[in-house]
Amino acid sequence: MQFELGTMIFQLVAFLLLFLLLRKFAFGPLMRMMSERAQYIETQISTAEKGREEVERLTEENRIALNNAKKDAHEMMENARRTGEKQAADIVAAAEEEARRIREEAVATINREKDQAIAELREQVGNMSVLLAGKIIAKELNAESHKALFEEAVKEMGVRV
Repeated sequence: MQFELGTMIFQLVAFLLLFLLLRKFAFGPLMRMMSERAQYIETQISTAEKGREEVERLTEENRIALNNAKKDAHEMMENARRTGEKQAADIVAAAEEEARRIREEAVATINREKDQAIAELREQVGNMSVLLAGKIIAKELNAESHKALFEEAVKEMGVRV
């Protein structure tokens, strides 16, 4: 095997020329396209990472908001329970006050009617005493007539009452 210098130089020049042409027309655009593709992938990874961080942030915000909403709902229920208990106590107090007032009015009415009945009874007893005294004076008294007079007065008193 023999090396021919001319063929070797020609092949070397052809190779260099082919390499330069490939570099200009094939490797350059191919490298630019691969660089653009690498940049696109890096951008997508960066965007995905930012999206993941945003999702984590929003998830945390939602968890906090949910806890706050639960706390607010619990406070509202507690306030409603306290308000209900206070209203119930107010209603009971008002009912007790009304019952006390009605009881006092009934006692006052009973006392008034009792006093009126006593006054009427005294008036009747006084009238009867006057009537009895007049009859006693008009008649001569003996035990039997005194008893009959007394029974007649009691009967008259019973009719008037």
